[in-house]
Amino acid sequence: MTDLSVNLNAVALLRNRRDLPWPSVTGLGRIALEAGASGLTVHPRPDERHTRRSDLPELKALIASEFPDREFNIEGYPTGDFLTLVEEIAPHQVTLVPDDPGQATSDHGWDFVAQKDRLASIVARLKQSGARVSLFADPTPIGIDAAHATGTDRIELYTGPYGATWGDDGAAAREVERLGETADAAHALGLGVNAGHDLTVANLPALVARIPKLAEVSIGHGLTADALTYGMAETVRRFRRACGQDA
Repeated sequence: MTDLSVNLNAVALLRNRRDLPWPSVTGLGRIALEAGASGLTVHPRPDERHTRRSDLPELKALIASEFPDREFNIEGYPTGDFLTLVEEIAPHQVTLVPDDPGQATSDHGWDFVAQKDRLASIVARLKQSGARVSLFADPTPIGIDAAHATGTDRIELYTGPYGATWGDDGAAAREVERLGETADAAHALGLGVNAGHDLTVANLPALVARIPKLAEVSIGHGLTADALTYGMAETVRRFRRACGQDA
């Protein structure tokens, strides 16, 4: 069964358009968890254009006090400040992405061969704090052995190219196979596999079918967009069904 982690960045971005407390990032996170989401994901960027550092203790407390069986996942580029932040918050999972601070969103995975030694030292530091570590990965088996050598627990497949194939069934099938081959290589080495970026109710079932041991998907933009139509609770249930869960 594939877990669903709800990425709250798009909710925070909407909130930040005004200096007001709504929509409540923590409040919508609670609704998502009440509807059965397995966890919450945030990506606190240095400019705080969406999730703010001040959101993190509230979200961690929400999970710890009301949903102790769920998980908190923090994504980010591993600057010194970011590493200190996640050590203070102590999330269940830390997902490292190779983003430039000015990027609108994550759009590529790590060069595991070139960055292996650097990532290995960061992974070791994070594991000392008790976090599971996941590394953002392009949909290619090339370099997965180097990813494994860093000591990471999981990789997160970058599914942006797959999400971009909407309306083209042939291209979608090719991208799913690329993702599947990458997952196969990771699983063969004992790595867990997550996935995220531009996943929707429509394209999730094929991905889960090709990667039946997919551990977790982290979904923000598409889920938040659907929540405008269906509400957060019903949207979470729809995405859980797309993940193969009984919702």
